[in-house]
Amino acid sequence: MTATEPATQFQYKPQYKPNQLICGTGQTAVVTGWSVKSTVAKQLHPQEFAVIGQLYSPTRGISFLIRNLLANPHVRFLVIINATKEDRNAGGCECLLDFFRNGFVPGVSDTGRHCWVVKSKITGYIDIEIPASVLEQLRQSIEVKDATSIADAVSIVKSYAQQATVEPWGNPLEFSLSEPVPTVLPGTRYGHRIEGKTIAETWVKIIHRIKTTGTIRPTGYDGQWQELIDLMAVITDEPTGFYFPEPNYLPIDRSFIEEYISQILDDSPYREGVKYTYGQRLRSWFGRDQIEQAIQKLIGEIDAASAVMSLWDVKDHEKGGSPCLNHIWVRVVANELSLTATLRSNDMFAAWPANAMGLRALQQHIRDQIQARSDYDLKMGPLITISQSAHIYDDVWQNADSLIQQQYLAICQDKNYYDPAGNFLIEIVENKIVVNQTTPGSGEIVACYSGKDPLRLIGEICSASPAIRPDHAGYLGMELQKAADCLRTGKQYIQDR
Repeated sequence: MTATEPATQFQYKPQYKPNQLICGTGQTAVVTGWSVKSTVAKQLHPQEFAVIGQLYSPTRGISFLIRNLLANPHVRFLVIINATKEDRNAGGCECLLDFFRNGFVPGVSDTGRHCWVVKSKITGYIDIEIPASVLEQLRQSIEVKDATSIADAVSIVKSYAQQATVEPWGNPLEFSLSEPVPTVLPGTRYGHRIEGKTIAETWVKIIHRIKTTGTIRPTGYDGQWQELIDLMAVITDEPTGFYFPEPNYLPIDRSFIEEYISQILDDSPYREGVKYTYGQRLRSWFGRDQIEQAIQKLIGEIDAASAVMSLWDVKDHEKGGSPCLNHIWVRVVANELSLTATLRSNDMFAAWPANAMGLRALQQHIRDQIQARSDYDLKMGPLITISQSAHIYDDVWQNADSLIQQQYLAICQDKNYYDPAGNFLIEIVENKIVVNQTTPGSGEIVACYSGKDPLRLIGEICSASPAIRPDHAGYLGMELQKAADCLRTGKQYIQDR
């Protein structure tokens, strides 16, 4: 048999995520982790492999992968590529290897759902609807090899293709799958602003906003997402070294972010199977170091509004696989350095916390370099991300609900009375309600409103200060009504009493 002759007459028929897979007619499945699946496919004939796909997440992807293998029992060989730093950092391939090596035990997922848990240091879940006996049969029926490079994987696949056809280990199997149904409340589709002190706090608010009011749309990748368009997140006080809550409810931990930051700050050489890193796009992709350019720009002109970095290549339209992070802008105002990043498409559940921490590390790096090379002593200003498509995939809707239930109310109860719109002092003067608006810092009076109708007054205040916080506006409405009642009854009015 030659490599160009059909190895078998099998056709891989995925039950889940078919648009994310490259299917063939062989008996070997290839899992690539974060390495690009097409890089492997172009070095093989379709007759040499059954399917090639990427495993991004052990908690979200392994169960679908196993379901597809059970539906295609002609697959007798599995090659798992754990070749790059990105592969190892994500942990999906290692967890899958551990499933076949070590097995699984009954347990509970992070959403409280009963499931099978892979016996691995990397957390991985398998749907409890699949019987343990079936999973054990799968483990015993497929020969598994791990590859440390794409070239190694291609060689293994080709060697399997030269062997005689192996009979399927059983009949195709399918098992029920419960689909989460989101509850969507009315809300604004375009243009949102969310602010928090830390990335962790802001993330919970983001997930709540998307999960409650996001539009449900097909993804084009065999699923759905909930989406808000043009969501601006403002993080005001993320500490140096980053804040991780205890217990940690973020989808990342400190060891992960230490690895991830280098992908933004550092250049990297071309590696087969890796499209790019953000650091590569910033440091060398266009033949210049854009991070260094931004630093030099601000050192030479501290008030410059042109310290920008672009990651979008016009050729991305032709090649596909374009970066999600497209534009970075740094600005010095009132002796503090802010960074604004625009992301065209943003997985807000799994990716945004890492994105935000990586960008904050870049902001810190630029600030530190300016201080080291000049007389400027800049403070760290806010980090702003603008996610043009801010979305949550359907396979984490339950996780999002659990996060909101456990964390959102506690975060909302942590009151912050600061409002950039200022403070409002209410009193009754000469048989009228008088409201003086003052600046949040110095307390200087900047506007005055008066009248007897509380509804008209709150309308005037909100029209004049459209950025007023919703909870502040609600508070003012109640106080103005109290003042109107006192005006009507002749009682003394004292604000906040």
